[in-house]
Amino acid sequence: MRYAEINRRTAETDIALTLNLDGAGRSEIDTGCGFLDHMLTLFARHGRFDLTVKCVGDTFVDYHHTVEDVGIALGAAFFSALGDKAGINRYGSLMLPMDEALVAVAVDISGRAMLVCALDLPTQKCGDFDTELGEEFFWGFVRNANITLHVRKMAGANSHHILEAAFKGFGRAMREAVRVDAELMGEIPSTKGAL
Repeated sequence: MRYAEINRRTAETDIALTLNLDGAGRSEIDTGCGFLDHMLTLFARHGRFDLTVKCVGDTFVDYHHTVEDVGIALGAAFFSALGDKAGINRYGSLMLPMDEALVAVAVDISGRAMLVCALDLPTQKCGDFDTELGEEFFWGFVRNANITLHVRKMAGANSHHILEAAFKGFGRAMREAVRVDAELMGEIPSTKGAL
């Protein structure tokens, strides 16, 4: 089983997280930020990852530290669960519609942290969630998972729909990228021999 358990404590957040890459999409999420809980539930379901997250953070300030640190912990979990990455598909991509929104997501488990996030969100808030924190989450993730991630809005007028499409697409693209390809017979999917 490709599994990781991450416990991360700082002066700003205390996070306990478990991840099973070969799960059924079950999740138990409690970050203290309802919108983030919703997005992570969608990510787990569409990625077919079993995910538990418990975060106690300084939400009396705002959600910034919670969102960023959960991204960091989740990225670290993927990095750990993937091990040497032998036999994985490596790449995943999807164009995901959500009502009027259309978001393209592409992933390369490259060993190089890079994010290109072009969501152009029309509002600053979804409820009490600052929409700019979506990008903060993705930066925390890619820096700790060592992946390349492109997330681009192709269409959309509703910030909730755009972010929902991004997280659903991210889950499905990651599902494809971490999938074990039997034809690779355990090879590292790189001419360098390492990712």
